[in-house]
Amino acid sequence: GVVLDGRPSLLVMVTPDLVTKGIDARDVVKVAAEVIGGGGGGKPELAQAGGRDSSNLPKALEAAIEFAQGKLV
Repeated sequence: GVVLDGRPSLLVMVTPDLVTKGIDARDVVKVAAEVIGGGGGGKPELAQAGGRDSSNLPKALEAAIEFAQGKLV
């Protein structure tokens, strides 16, 4: 995650072995994008999103991590 020109941007990459275990980059980026007031999309291994609220970027990254970890359990 990064803030560019005052706007938050996200990029999620997932290795093929984790995609087969049920972690889809599109799902992870969607969870994070909701926190920053945005949306995005992509492919199972690579997705990106943007938003409006850069102050919530740390929370968005935490949400993405928790979501992905939850898929591995």
